[in-house]
Amino acid sequence: MATEIQGICWHCGRELSAYYYGREESCPGCRKPTRVCRNCRWYAPGRANDCEEPMAERVVEKERANFCSFFEPTSERKDQGADAIADDLRQAAE
Repeated sequence: MATEIQGICWHCGRELSAYYYGREESCPGCRKPTRVCRNCRWYAPGRANDCEEPMAERVVEKERANFCSFFEPTSERKDQGADAIADDLRQAAE
């Protein structure tokens, strides 16, 4: 039976199944926590509380596991820095 991919790790980009999104689970690749704001589909840097969900409680540390009831895994990396975006653009231009 194949494992269904739910999303990717916010830190290393490894594909993750639903199993890895428990409160105390971590990425098997980089060992960073997975149930964190930066790994959520609602994470939006620059918005109020860095979150698109207006009812979510404030979470200060976006890279630590939390109990947010709105958490949903994301399959894209939304928090790339300016350097990473510039590198992507350079590669696309080449």
